[in-house]
Amino acid sequence: IEFIQSYYYNKLEYTRFSSSVGKYVGFTERGVKIAEYWNNDASILSRAKAQKEVYCLNHIQIEYNNM
Repeated sequence: IEFIQSYYYNKLEYTRFSSSVGKYVGFTERGVKIAEYWNNDASILSRAKAQKEVYCLNHIQIEYNNM
C-alpha cells in the first residue's frame, strides 16, 4: 500500500509526497523549493509519513470487504 499526496496548480503537478519514497519531490522550480522546505521541517515530514497509517491502513479492510 502506498500513500501519495499530490499538489497541483493550473493542472500542473508541482510537488508530491509518496510514502514509498518517504519525502516530498518537486516537479517544477517552485515545487522543488517547496519540497526542500517541507523535507527540512521534521513535523511536516513526520505528519506526511503518518498519513499512510491513518488513511490507508485504516480504510484498506473496508475497501476489500466492499469488493
